[in-house]
Amino acid sequence: MSLLDTPIARLDGSPGTLGDLTGGGPALLVNVASRCGLTPQYTGLEELQQAYGARGFTVVGVPCNQFGGQEPGTSEEIAEFCSATYGVSFPMTEKVEVNGEARHELYRSLVEVPNEKGETGDVQWNFEKFLLAADGSVVARFNPGVEPQDPTLVTAIKSQLS
Repeated sequence: MSLLDTPIARLDGSPGTLGDLTGGGPALLVNVASRCGLTPQYTGLEELQQAYGARGFTVVGVPCNQFGGQEPGTSEEIAEFCSATYGVSFPMTEKVEVNGEARHELYRSLVEVPNEKGETGDVQWNFEKFLLAADGSVVARFNPGVEPQDPTLVTAIKSQLS
């Protein structure tokens, strides 16, 4: 089964798969939080969506409250915050767990992918990034501190665009 076939609901609760959210193109999956020191990365993520969305690329935000309780809001509160504060236009999933026993199925595969330092394992913090090719294969993993406009990340995204 491809990662794209993994069931995951949208933030509004409507059912779907990861492939429904990515629209058949390359995607950047990011576990996000509204009350984190890294939350301003939403600005850069939206810039990526605007810059490359017309070429089939999609950022997918995956809210998670596992790191310091920094995403405590309801789906409605998360949607309002992202829209009003950062003008987020990219799709968001339901709030999920990315680590531990209740880890969402999607992240069971993702954590096996090494990051730029060759490390695998649990998601380290909010705003860890996974770049997927259009076929759902994982191309790269970036630590939370890697900004959306980092040249290495942007180059990796561009390499996946047709």
